[in-house]
Amino acid sequence: MLKDIWFMSTGKFGALCLEKLSPHVNFTRIITGLPTRSGRNSKENISEVESAAIKLNLGGRVTRTGRLTENNELKNSVMPDLIFVIDFGQIIKEPFLNAPKFGCMNIHPSLLPEFRGAAPIQRALMSGKNITGVSVFKLVKTMDAGEIYDQAEIKIDPDDSAESLYEKSAALGCEMAVKVLNSLPNIKTSPQNDDKATYADKILKSEHELNFAMTAENFCNHVRALNMSGGAYIILKNNKRLKIWRARIHDDDGEQGKLIKICDNNPVIACSSKSIELVEIQPEGKKKITGQEWLNGARIKTGCII
Repeated sequence: MLKDIWFMSTGKFGALCLEKLSPHVNFTRIITGLPTRSGRNSKENISEVESAAIKLNLGGRVTRTGRLTENNELKNSVMPDLIFVIDFGQIIKEPFLNAPKFGCMNIHPSLLPEFRGAAPIQRALMSGKNITGVSVFKLVKTMDAGEIYDQAEIKIDPDDSAESLYEKSAALGCEMAVKVLNSLPNIKTSPQNDDKATYADKILKSEHELNFAMTAENFCNHVRALNMSGGAYIILKNNKRLKIWRARIHDDDGEQGKLIKICDNNPVIACSSKSIELVEIQPEGKKKITGQEWLNGARIKTGCII
């Protein structure tokens, strides 16, 4: 078993992996991004990984950093046996990439070489995929292109969202990663086929705005994909935003944007193909409510365009 292992991460997926790996892996150093500031009082917000480390009583091992290339303390440190780099948000360069005895290992929530990049889970959902997966691989200079230690499929259920797939991917990926660690240095790797690579670009703010000219399937897939990154929304006739947190597909057709029926007391709105039941929504400036609560407050009747 390796004695000196670092963990580099900042985001939500990395925090989940830290929680699941820490009972099995003794991380000697946890490296994460600098706190951000928000609000009128410039409140300091530590990274999700630092927050997870504190809950795990590992706060004393945390090192905050800006750009790694500018951090002389880390660059001049004795390199560990291996570095886990998961959801870190920085390109890993030397000396970190190859100086560790076993380099850098990553857990990526896709079946590489499919969906290399920043938003593999979100893009899989937006694409209407029924299957995704998780890959444990060795980091190289090219993004997400290193040789694979292990990978496995994950079924995407109709009710899965980005949040539930993060959980599933972290659980399976960490289980696989522990097995890989226990098999070093004798484990074999498999090269990726670069010709089959696809890319999961970062989600743009503009992609959060939906409309009923979309198909119901596409609309629902976007709602599921964006539930961890601020939520999807529509612009109502009164120019107010209405965030959509949960929605269901119905087979009924009708005029786009029209309230065509009520189901389980929730409004069902027609899309370009089929329709969407608004299950959980959030009116602009208000808290999350059910579709029924919104319908009652908005006083919208069947046949109206919302």
